[in-house]
Formats: sequence, structure tokens, C-alpha cells
Amino acid sequence: MPKGVLYLVPTPIGNLGDMTYRAVEILKNADLIAAEDTRTSLKLLNHYEIRNKLVSYHKFNESKQTKALLDLLEQGKSIALITDAGTPGISDPASILVKAAIDSNINVSCLPGATALIPALAASGLDTEKFTFAGFLPTRKKERTALLNSLKELPHTLILYESSHRIIDTLRELQAYFPDRRFVLARELSKLYETFYRCSFADLSQINDLETRGEFVLLIEGGVKADISDEQLVVMIKDQSPELTIKELVDTISRYTGVSRNRIYKLALELRNQ
Repeated sequence: MPKGVLYLVPTPIGNLGDMTYRAVEILKNADLIAAEDTRTSLKLLNHYEIRNKLVSYHKFNESKQTKALLDLLEQGKSIALITDAGTPGISDPASILVKAAIDSNINVSCLPGATALIPALAASGLDTEKFTFAGFLPTRKKERTALLNSLKELPHTLILYESSHRIIDTLRELQAYFPDRRFVLARELSKLYETFYRCSFADLSQINDLETRGEFVLLIEGGVKADISDEQLVVMIKDQSPELTIKELVDTISRYTGVSRNRIYKLALELRNQ
């Protein structure tokens, strides 16, 4: 008897209209749907009139359920795995079942679809050529500190997830690690109140209207190490349009060179005061 297929089916991160035709068909025709939270998933399934057997699969029952789901896959059953929102396996327990299925030579098929980090990156205005996705930061201070120390020197965009009740504390904490960096905070992506906050950690106090409800994606620009002399920076500063404010000038050169904003600001201020 041929083995079944484990389908990883992305679900909308907010707007139900982002569901794909193929995703709906897979959910309708699978032998079983495994969901992170059956109550949350029922809203989506009812919206698309999907009537199928539904079981829970989350971090509190993953050990027991992984074995049960593997048994069904071994029997030739197809299983569609979904999470509360986004692509299964990204910052959720789905990766455990995926690894177990692969170890058992069971075919795993992931549909393309919704995820929060890619839309946030594409609309951020930061470098999209290379990036590191670190998910949620560890809750233990020792692990968190070690990770942030390893991430602060990355030369490309860093992407993090953060919960609504921790976002303010996290921004203040990150200010110590990325004092001169720009960041973008994407909130409630694809939903009615989708919002992008663009700022620098040096100007963090300027964000007075931050709405802390909802889901957040935090993107931090890379820390390019540039071997550029003060003389070279002075030339760049002089080449900029005199109509630019110092802040605009500093942001432009820092983004291009990777040199800290404070260093450029001091030079620009000296030139304008001459």
C-alpha cells in the first residue's frame, strides 16, 4: 500500500481572501485536517464551506499526535496540516511532524502561500537581497543575550516576531544592541489596521502613537562594517544636496555606507557650522 502525503497548507495571516484555490481543494479532499487550534481553524473552514474531519496538533500534544498522524500516513491517508495563521513549520510545532514524516520516507508537500515575514520584508524599504529570520527571541535572559550578541553584527536585514504584550520592552532592549540602526515595525499585516512604523533606535522616543494590539514583525537593517575614512565621509556629505536636512543627509549616507549615524552626524554638523 502506498503511503499518504503530508500537506503543509498556509492559511491567511489576517485577510481570509488570501486563501488560495489549491489550498481550499487540499483541505476539502484530504482524509484529515490537523490544526493548531481547532476553534480558530473552524472559522476559516466554515468560511470556505469545508466539511472535513479535524483534529488538534499543537505544542502540548505533539508527541502523542505525531505518532498517531504518522500511523495514518503509513496507512495511505493524506493529512493537511494547518496553523492558526501563516505557513506551518515557521515558528510552530509543525516542524516536528515534518521531520518525523521525512524520517519515515513519507512525502511532504508544502503549498506556497501566506506568511508574515515576506510581506513585511518586501514593504519595509530595507535591504531584501539577504536576510536572517530569527523568529521569536528566547524568553530566558541568558539565551536571549547570547543570541542578540550573535545577531548584532549581521550585515543584512534581521527579521523577528514579537507579541503585542512584549513589543515595547523588546524595542527598548534592542536599542542597546542596535543603537544606530533603522528598523521597521509591521503590525496587523493584511488586516484592516495594517500599519508600518519606520524609525531608528536612536529616535525610538519619537514613536508616541504605537498601537500595541495585534501581531508584529520587526525588521532591523544590517550592520555593514565599512572601512571609510572621515575624509571620504566629508566628500560624501558635501556632495549631498544642501536642501536636505541633517537627518535626511545622515540617513542617506548611513544607508549607503553602513557607517554609524552618530559618526556621520558629527561630521555633518561640523561642516554646516563652519
